[in-house]
Amino acid sequence: MNMPATDDRPLRLVIHGGAGAVRRDRLKPERERVFMQVLAQSLHAGHAVLAAGGSSIDAVIAAIVIMEDSPVFNAGKGAVFSHEGYNELDASIMDGATRMAGAVAAVTTIRNPIRAAHAVMMHSRHVLLIGRGAESFAAEQALEIVEPSYFYTQRRWDQLQKAIAKERITLDHDLDSDSGEENNEKHGTVGAVALDYRGNLAAGTSTGGLTNKRFGRVGDTPIIGAGTYADNQSVAVSATGTGEMFIRSAAGFYTAAQIKLQNKSLFEAADHTLAEIATIGGEGGLIVLNAQGDYTMCFNTSGMFRGVIGNDGVARVGVFSGDESLAVY
Repeated sequence: MNMPATDDRPLRLVIHGGAGAVRRDRLKPERERVFMQVLAQSLHAGHAVLAAGGSSIDAVIAAIVIMEDSPVFNAGKGAVFSHEGYNELDASIMDGATRMAGAVAAVTTIRNPIRAAHAVMMHSRHVLLIGRGAESFAAEQALEIVEPSYFYTQRRWDQLQKAIAKERITLDHDLDSDSGEENNEKHGTVGAVALDYRGNLAAGTSTGGLTNKRFGRVGDTPIIGAGTYADNQSVAVSATGTGEMFIRSAAGFYTAAQIKLQNKSLFEAADHTLAEIATIGGEGGLIVLNAQGDYTMCFNTSGMFRGVIGNDGVARVGVFSGDESLAVY
């Protein structure tokens, strides 16, 4: 459902914390509260930037940093482990006013990859930097560099051991039907889209990728036009889901193109993109925002951790289908 803005100069921030097979009977109330509190904190951090007249880019960064610093989502501190036992992080950001963009992939020592993506956008001639090169660049930009052990969490390590034992790759947005208590909740890729008082859009996404991923695998999150896209003439988009299929569908750009060229509504475009992704075996969700403040939070899974805040400064967050499920924080 699209949500119309009600102010002559609307501001809006929409976020997600991943979409997947989230079961009501497996998500314990106390754990759900933790997720909701982090989402609300993220929304309030981004809103503070917007309410003070800050840019949509800065609001996206502020919102995502909160989620990167929390161990409950698969980004930054809460990132999953690769097969080799590393936390390999990806992030991207895009400015809808200029279509400038920046991204990093497979980094292991940058505390906040979204800040590094922004630095690539602002202080380099490039769009995407990877691995050690990206880490060296981030250090030159005086971003916070940490030991790889900073990203270690016992829960993620245990998830890796289970995935190795089962000889499979585990999507960050799925739950094992036979998983123990530690997996009875959703942890996912995070993203944000924002609209500032100047009418400028921005989008950003950050992730730890897949549990047990191998061979330097990189998904859609740092790929501009797949996991992240922003253009003031259409929309800002952040995606979460089965990354390979989002890349193959150019999900972010495809959603924006339908709105710009076919005059589809935000929901129609996002829903159609997810339907196309489903035809090639993918699933997930999209948050989409336009320059009028209209937005949609669309997913083809049982749940998506998500939230929205506007001019009134009230954070609304939820997990399951239906806008009536959004709680006020």
